[in-house]
Amino acid sequence: MFESVEAVQSALEGQKYVTTKNIATVVYLATKLQKPVLVEGPAGVGKTELAKVVAGALGIEMIRLQCYEGLDEAKALYEWEYSKQLLYTQMLRDKISQVLEGADTLKEAANRIAQEDDIFFSERFIVPRPLMRAITSDKTTLLLIDEVDKSDPEFEAFLLEVLSDYTVSVPEVGTIRARNIPIVFLTSNNAREMTDALKRRCLHLYIDFPDLETEVAILNQKVPGIEQRLVEDIVELVQRVRNLDLKKTPSISETLDWARALMTLNADSLEKDLIEQTMNVILKHQGDIEKAQTELSKLLSEKAAAQRAQEPVQSTPTSIKKSVLH
Repeated sequence: MFESVEAVQSALEGQKYVTTKNIATVVYLATKLQKPVLVEGPAGVGKTELAKVVAGALGIEMIRLQCYEGLDEAKALYEWEYSKQLLYTQMLRDKISQVLEGADTLKEAANRIAQEDDIFFSERFIVPRPLMRAITSDKTTLLLIDEVDKSDPEFEAFLLEVLSDYTVSVPEVGTIRARNIPIVFLTSNNAREMTDALKRRCLHLYIDFPDLETEVAILNQKVPGIEQRLVEDIVELVQRVRNLDLKKTPSISETLDWARALMTLNADSLEKDLIEQTMNVILKHQGDIEKAQTELSKLLSEKAAAQRAQEPVQSTPTSIKKSVLH
């Protein structure tokens, strides 16, 4: 496990995850205190990625439970493999005949079968789902409960029960206790408010959209070989667009997609036509695109005015193409 907050920062950076002291501190405390972490924030800011890189930094398996409306215990915890039970019954038919031999009444036969329940109701017939896999693993794992806000309140209550003492109750088998307590990350996009009971059980971490400097660092880390001028242009424009009243605000993942798309088009700077042709990479609604184009026009006017103020005499040859943001 991690020895210090600084070790967490170093390890995550080694996994190409640009982190902050706050994030590193929460991750360190989670591993030391063995408490789940509830990571909240807008979609696409790196919540799921954080769990992945922590697992990668520690060299442990990550087990993921994707939440959705209607998710129940059977899909999250375990299911009985009835077909396997039936196969065993057919294979052991002769043995069952021996067990029942001499039984004069139905009650006596039933009692003899009941004594053999352990054969037919045991862990060998249980198909473990993510929660049970994490609890019964022989090694420490990282359990990612992704988008927990999409699950029903009833499932959240069940989840709280499992995370309280890391035990699972199977009526036919008994109580199964954790062999190794997993590192648990729960992510939420705030589709609904999590209960106070769950929040009390967890360390809380909120990841927001990054500031300009951090987003530049993320692009440099995730998109190797990109021109620094293009990075600054992309981030400046995306940061401006995020301040608009949009139906869907562009996330970091969409900023990265845009950067890779522009590199594919061999761009080394942003130009007005290129922005308009690729705006749909970061914006997914036509109304948002129209608002962003209006913001782009304002930004171009500001840049042009600033450039005229700095260079009142100089003129740029028409043969040289310049970035719209420079």
